[in-house]
Amino acid sequence: MERLMKVAAPLFVALAFAGCNAGGSPNVPGGSAQSSGPSQALGSEASGYAPVCMDPRPGYMNCDALIATTLPPGVAGLTPADFQKAYELPSKTKGAGQIVAIVDAYDNPKVASDLSAYRKNFGLGTAKFAKYNQLGQKKNYPAHCSGSNAGWCLEIDLDVQMVSASCAKCTIWLFEANTNNSSDLYAAVARAAKMGAHIISNSYGGGGGSASYGDFAKPGVTYLASAGDFGYGMQDPADYDTVVSVGGTMLSKRGAKYSERVWPGSGAGCSVVAKPAWQHDPTCAQRTGNDVSAVAFNVAEYDTFGYSGWIVVGGTSISTPLLGGVYGLAGNAKSRQSGKAFWTLSKTSRFRDLHVITKGAVSNCPGSLSGSYLCKAGTGQYKTYSGPAGWGTPKGIGAF
Repeated sequence: MERLMKVAAPLFVALAFAGCNAGGSPNVPGGSAQSSGPSQALGSEASGYAPVCMDPRPGYMNCDALIATTLPPGVAGLTPADFQKAYELPSKTKGAGQIVAIVDAYDNPKVASDLSAYRKNFGLGTAKFAKYNQLGQKKNYPAHCSGSNAGWCLEIDLDVQMVSASCAKCTIWLFEANTNNSSDLYAAVARAAKMGAHIISNSYGGGGGSASYGDFAKPGVTYLASAGDFGYGMQDPADYDTVVSVGGTMLSKRGAKYSERVWPGSGAGCSVVAKPAWQHDPTCAQRTGNDVSAVAFNVAEYDTFGYSGWIVVGGTSISTPLLGGVYGLAGNAKSRQSGKAFWTLSKTSRFRDLHVITKGAVSNCPGSLSGSYLCKAGTGQYKTYSGPAGWGTPKGIGAF
C-alpha cells in the first residue's frame, strides 16, 4: 500500500499539467501537437505507469522516469543480462577508464548503497562511483529530494544503475544540481564536461529550443538526452543539434529470443530548433528526433530512499543512461558528439550495427502525420528510420 500511495500525487499532477514534458509546440505540417496526459500518451500497451516528476513552472525541467503503479514482490522486469544479450554488448570486457557522468537534481543520500545493492544482485562487481554537487565538490550537496521533487531520487538511482547495466567497468560520476531549474542542471552539465567526463547523460527535459546550447557543446564530449515520455513532440536538451536524442522501445523476450517495437510514450518528431546539416529527412524542416533508441519499459530498479527496494520503471530515463554506458563500451566519445554518426552511416553499417525497428508508433501524433516516419516505424521511404526509434537500437557497439 505504501508504494501505491507514493505515485498517486505525481499521477494527479501529470493529469493536471499534461504536456509539460512535450517541450514546446513542434513545427509540423498542418499545425502543432501537445500531449494530453499519461494515459493517452502511453497507450494501452504501457498502462499502469505514472510519471514521478511533473513541474509546470517555466524554466524548470522534469525527469523522464515512470513507475509501475502496481509493484510485484521481489525482482521483476528486465535486467542487465537482458540488455547485454539483446543488444550484443561486450559489457564484461569493455569500458574501463571511460567516465560516464549523470546529471540530475537534488540529493539522493542512498544512491551509493542502492547502486551497490543493484550491482551485487546482478553480479556486476563494485562500482567506480563518485558523487558531486553542481560545483564539482564532494560535499555541500543539495537538499534531499522531497515533496513534489521526490521523484528525482528515483531518477538518480535509475540513471546510475542503467549505466552499470550496460557498462559495469565504466566510471560513473553523479552531479546533483541544486534544483531542477534548467540553469542549475546546465551548470552541472558544464562542470561535468570541465572535469573530464567523456559522456554526459541527461534524463530530463522541458522547454522548446529556447535555452542556450553552450553547456552542451564542449568538443570531445558526447551528450545524450531523453526524448520524453508523452508521445509526439521534442524537448530540450534532446532537440539540440549537439546532443544525441534518445527515444524508447519496448523490448520483449520469448524463450531465448528478443524483439522490439516502438514504445508509444516515446517523445519524437519535428522540433522548433534549426535543422543540422547532417540531417536529410524530407518532412521536417527543423531538427528531427530521435537519433537512436533503446528499451524504455518494464525494467527493474532498486530504490530504498522513496521505496522499500525493488520497483519496476519505464521511460526514456532508462534508454538514455543505458546508451551512455554503450558509448562507454565503444570508447569513441571524443569523436561522437551529436547524433550525426547515426545519420551518416552506410546502409551496410546500419544493418550490421543496429537493430532496425519496424513496428509500432508514438501516441498523440498529429493527424496529418499519422502514417509518417516521424510517428511510426516501418513506413514510407524511411522504412529503416522512425522518429521514436531513430535509426535503431544497439547491435553491438559498432555504431557508437
